Amino acid sequence: MTFRQFVYRNVTRNKRIYVAYFLSSAFSVMIFFVCALFIFNPDVQSGLFYDIVLQAMGAAEFIMYVFSFFFVLYSVSSFLRSRQREFGILLLHGMTKRQLNVMVFLENMLIGVGAIVTGMVAGMLTGKLFLMIGSSFLGIPPLSFHISWEAPLLTIGSFALLFFIISICTSALIRTNRLIELFQAGQKPKTEPRVSLFVSLLAAVLLLGSYALAATASAATVTPRMFPVIAMTVIGTYFFYRQLSVYIVKGMQRSRLFFWRNTNLVTISSLAYRLKDHARMFFMVTIISTVSFCSVGVLTSINTLLKQYSDDYPAAVGYMAKGGSGDAKRHLEGIEEELKDHGLVFQKLSFPVKYLHVASVIGSDSKPVAKTVKMEQLALIPFSSYKEAVVRAGHTFTERPLTDDEALIMLGSLKDKPMLGVREHVTYRSEEAQLQVREIGITKYVPIPNHLLREIDEGFSGVVVSDQLFDQLDSPVRTDQYTGYYVNDFNQTIGMAKNLAGEGGRTKYEADQSYAITVSGTLISRQKGLYNSMLFVGLLVGTVFFIAAGSFLYFRLYADLDYDRRQYMTLAKVGLTDKELKRIVTRQLLLLFFVPIGVAMVHSVFAFTALQRFLYISIAADMGMVLISFLVAQVFYFYFIRNRYLRNLKKIFKHGHGIR
Repeated sequence: MTFRQFVYRNVTRNKRIYVAYFLSSAFSVMIFFVCALFIFNPDVQSGLFYDIVLQAMGAAEFIMYVFSFFFVLYSVSSFLRSRQREFGILLLHGMTKRQLNVMVFLENMLIGVGAIVTGMVAGMLTGKLFLMIGSSFLGIPPLSFHISWEAPLLTIGSFALLFFIISICTSALIRTNRLIELFQAGQKPKTEPRVSLFVSLLAAVLLLGSYALAATASAATVTPRMFPVIAMTVIGTYFFYRQLSVYIVKGMQRSRLFFWRNTNLVTISSLAYRLKDHARMFFMVTIISTVSFCSVGVLTSINTLLKQYSDDYPAAVGYMAKGGSGDAKRHLEGIEEELKDHGLVFQKLSFPVKYLHVASVIGSDSKPVAKTVKMEQLALIPFSSYKEAVVRAGHTFTERPLTDDEALIMLGSLKDKPMLGVREHVTYRSEEAQLQVREIGITKYVPIPNHLLREIDEGFSGVVVSDQLFDQLDSPVRTDQYTGYYVNDFNQTIGMAKNLAGEGGRTKYEADQSYAITVSGTLISRQKGLYNSMLFVGLLVGTVFFIAAGSFLYFRLYADLDYDRRQYMTLAKVGLTDKELKRIVTRQLLLLFFVPIGVAMVHSVFAFTALQRFLYISIAADMGMVLISFLVAQVFYFYFIRNRYLRNLKKIFKHGHGIR
């Protein structure tokens, strides 16, 4: 038998341990390859969303590649630690340190090449289905199956480099200690897990504190709290597994009524050691699962916003003629002619928008004035025009009329509603017009999209005032004229007014033009393409992360299989029955599989709670659907692994040593 044959047989004979690592690596290669097929497909380049698809798929490729690197590195280092006794036997029989390094290098490259080949073959077989699903998500015509030379070259080159670097690095991970230490690896009696009350309390404080900050965050405080909450959660999770979980198990051991009942003695005692030994793995599974849940859940929730996105653009075509523009009449005639050519029945609404130089005063008569800020210009529209725009958009108008100096913040986009809702009311004063208006709230609907007005502050462009006050403004700084065309079906306006709005469907007010324009059909279709491409990528990346997390559990469990066999064989000799063995293993696997997932779900729930402060519609249904889907997948995976694990565990009890 040659050295290379020895390496090959060494891998194939340990396929039970390597299978999860191999399949996860192959799956990562497959997803990377089919994403490359999508990016380099010639049909994508001719689509409207080519730039969006490139950015989203490119981000997915980068994230999966970086994650694959750390996944492979951690997997290899775990395998090396579990094979120390094997290395001791090889060194005892004359293998040199160099030969040992070469053997491990060849093993890793053999698995890597196999994963690359398997992943690419699977990618070719599923590529057409992937392209069909991707085109369906993006709402574009079905893409033809095309394999350009760039896709396989990028995949082979990237992952060959990855496995080569990891294989080179493994030589630094091999520790050839004294032979007696290598032989005793995995057979030494485990030391009693030590816990620190202080660190356990610190973990509880960090986790509970991060949950409290996330649950009590407002739209204004979510962003500044984000990084502290993430840091507290990550550190708290690590110490939870290293200390707090073991402390809780030791507390259960002190309850003799519970600890000495049935097989709890074996289950709980073994659990304390597992939690301490596998703390790093549990921590990684929890964090990876949390990222998976949040990425898929957030993108699924964002896609829900598309249902309300049309409310941001109430008019099928919105046109703002800047003051003194002589092009407005010609532009509006062209828009109306194009609407008629498309066979669209439309309603037209036009009203003025006046601008004033004002100073904004934060505070009121009952509160101390916080500050006075000189503003350049403030846009004002009359209440009657706001009401007419809402009615033309198809909404039921229920807001009460404004009187005297009352004003409503003009909502430019529904996504700004949470932030504007917590903003302190402002009073505006104009010395030139000798008047003041004071905010009493925000509009319920969007009368004019924010792209058609000059943005003063984030999410704020102007106010709605009473008709009487608006009519008093005889000498505004400038007067623009808004014209909106309202139709029943926005989809029929996709691509209209390209000469004015361009391919993107809008020309912003800040652009160096005499007008601003929005075409709702084009904007909504592009936004749908962006959301769906992000969701598509999120599902791919989340699935890769979730499968990798399951792989960590799988090969960590099977790395301890020999130790568990010896333990249960000893228990069998003192009367452990088959039913009791199944009960012990099932309970331990339940905790090992679902504690990390459960903690990750709790993290995700509070993350979604904080995200909800940013959104104007509920995402609870989307969040629940994502978490339930992942939980169901974990349940199926648990039963699959449990049955295989029990079957392998019982092999040692054959030939007269069976459990009764």
